[in-house]
Amino acid sequence: MKVEVRNNNVDKAIQIMKKKLQQDGLFNILREREFYESKGSKRRKTKAASIRRQQREIKKRKEELGY
Repeated sequence: MKVEVRNNNVDKAIQIMKKKLQQDGLFNILREREFYESKGSKRRKTKAASIRRQQREIKKRKEELGY
């Protein structure tokens, strides 16, 4: 990953780098690897996330289309 520093503004370059890393998902990966998580709990977490996504899609479809 490459970030240019313009006009000696290092703070702005750091903000841009953090934003790129967040979009890339690096912070989420680091948070997941911070502690050990068993296979079963990972599976439950991913299943719960997929259910939440489906519920959001259904809710959005109901609001937009009415069914």
